Amino acid sequence: MKVTAITQQVQNKGRVNIMIDGRYRFSLDVFQVGQLGLKVGHELTEEDIAALEQESQFGKLYVKTLDWLLSRPHSGQEVREYLRKKTHDRPVRRRDGKVVVRQGVPQELADRVYQRLEQRGYIDDAAFARHWAAYRHQRKGVSQRKLALELRAKGIAEPLVRQVLAESGRSDTQEIDKVIAKKAARYAGDRQKFIIYLQRQGFYYDDIILGLERYDS
Repeated sequence: MKVTAITQQVQNKGRVNIMIDGRYRFSLDVFQVGQLGLKVGHELTEEDIAALEQESQFGKLYVKTLDWLLSRPHSGQEVREYLRKKTHDRPVRRRDGKVVVRQGVPQELADRVYQRLEQRGYIDDAAFARHWAAYRHQRKGVSQRKLALELRAKGIAEPLVRQVLAESGRSDTQEIDKVIAKKAARYAGDRQKFIIYLQRQGFYYDDIILGLERYDS
């Protein structure tokens, strides 16, 4: 079997169609073609084609995951969960209305995508945690305890959580003032209910009382 044509896709300029013996067989990202050294005229065995089809799957999943990852910062745990879902078969409705089952990718392929993203620096829990601590609830305020809970839920290791929060420059004194200023009108006339709300946000009772006194002064 021979590669008879390599043509750029119309809708996705970053991918090319690979024709084997005059028929479409699979597609690859442009950078993959260069890495693999694939050219028109190359003779291929069925084993070669099977390996290239797996590379096609890898390229599609890598680009899709990278696009998702770049939409906003994500932790390593979030990326693993995203890729885990891609290994599951799932129903997909086609344009003609028919529902078909789309086969999930092999786990080893998902693992390889994760490793490539990590090697290239796209997965960095320390950078993610710092971004989260710096910008989460920046305008409306958030307690250190709530930030810590959110980071742990994202899979950030406890030592890193403590380090990032210590470096963040945020303090419960400043944050509670933001929350009180934003919510005071809603709880006007019901101080006890306001205190309970602030406790649910992770603030300590003593800090709440001091914050309310500052607001009233």
